[in-house]
Amino acid sequence: QLQASGGGLVQPGGSLRLSCAASGPTFSSGVMGWFRRAPGQEREFVAAIRWGDKNTFYGGSMKGRFTVSGDKSKNTVYLQMNRLRPEDTAVYYCARSTVNWIASAVQDVARYDYWGQGTLVTVSS
Repeated sequence: QLQASGGGLVQPGGSLRLSCAASGPTFSSGVMGWFRRAPGQEREFVAAIRWGDKNTFYGGSMKGRFTVSGDKSKNTVYLQMNRLRPEDTAVYYCARSTVNWIASAVQDVARYDYWGQGTLVTVSS
């Protein structure tokens, strides 16, 4: 089970940190990803982290502003979002995959088998 939290309302230029708490041994390995869905749009890849070596990968517009990290002892993955823009407004989801660490694969929604319920981030003044 995955539980995402930390969303809310923030002004442009502000920061938020999302958390994704995983329960159960299923989530102690593999890849954890963050995706988002803006109103009227398809789900978009945000970032991913591989539990084994903490290797990370980011979607294009998020690179340099967002940081994904993980705490294995807490089975929790974080998404630190800085310099937020109105276009970052979306429901953010965390998900788990056993996909090989290949760029095209970790960005593929269909490769993730467990999903959290999502947390809403609204960037507005």
